[in-house]
Amino acid sequence: MPDAPIWISEAEVVGLISLPEAIDALELTLALEANAKATSMPKTHLMVADNDAMHAIGGAASGEGICGFKTWINVQGKSETTMTLFSMEDGACLAVIEATALGQMRTASVTGVGTKRLAQAGADHMGIVGTGKQSLPQIAAVHAVRSLKEVRVSSRNPDTRRAFAETVTAALGIPTRAVETVEEAVSNSPLVTLITNSTEAFLTADMLAKGTHLNAMGAIVPSRLEFTDDVFDRADLIAVDSLRSVRDLSTEFRNHYGKDEEAWRNVRTIASVIAQDQSRPNGADLTLFKAMGMGLSDLSLAIEILKRARAKNKGYPVPERVKLPPRLT
Repeated sequence: MPDAPIWISEAEVVGLISLPEAIDALELTLALEANAKATSMPKTHLMVADNDAMHAIGGAASGEGICGFKTWINVQGKSETTMTLFSMEDGACLAVIEATALGQMRTASVTGVGTKRLAQAGADHMGIVGTGKQSLPQIAAVHAVRSLKEVRVSSRNPDTRRAFAETVTAALGIPTRAVETVEEAVSNSPLVTLITNSTEAFLTADMLAKGTHLNAMGAIVPSRLEFTDDVFDRADLIAVDSLRSVRDLSTEFRNHYGKDEEAWRNVRTIASVIAQDQSRPNGADLTLFKAMGMGLSDLSLAIEILKRARAKNKGYPVPERVKLPPRLT
């Protein structure tokens, strides 16, 4: 008899998987993607206001026999997200997962994977721009793969960035300083993460020291930008989570590469980097990792969470589904 579908709460998600474990689960699934054993569906979105959007992403892991979708709407920085998993054998619903924490871990774990592969081995200072709900997990993910000695943080609101710096120090034990400008945050830092909803580019290439690895994580819809075009000119290795999503939705990449198919060949997927067991090129000036969010990333975490929930008898039973014909009159 197949397992009955379950509802997995945010509290159970947090109890079942940690961020370092999520990084490992994601890296394993990305290796499957490079071997055509897992794939993402195209990301789709609809702007419902000037800077608010509804989103849907999904993926399929043939090796696991599971596929699923994550849906949410982001309104003024607030969202509630769910992920639904289905069997690829008979189409049955397997689970509905409250996915706000899952999404934060997914976004952060992608950063962890990119940093693990592309940053200098001994990098231990980080600059971050943005203090939203994703920012603390972003720092934790970098810290999971590069032991951090200091973090500098910049954002528009002085009170918010000071409070955030205190939160980082208290939560992660990393000395963290709030600074007034973007340049102060990123200057001479070998690790830089951008996680904002900015609609104007604010990071320029001359702010970054040689040897920097840049994670550009915030501009996931065409209306948003974080870095200027000259960053591309200094990047010796450019990787993305989903080439298709970057080509469709990243204004930064679309403005730089346009329709030049030959130039686009220089953009790697992080899955291909993992499959070929590559790391940062010797003597690289900059490396750039851009993540738009892809369904396979969420799916990899959701599958691991489902396995652990079943093993530990977690989750709430979903009422048995009884199919009925529609009322026509």
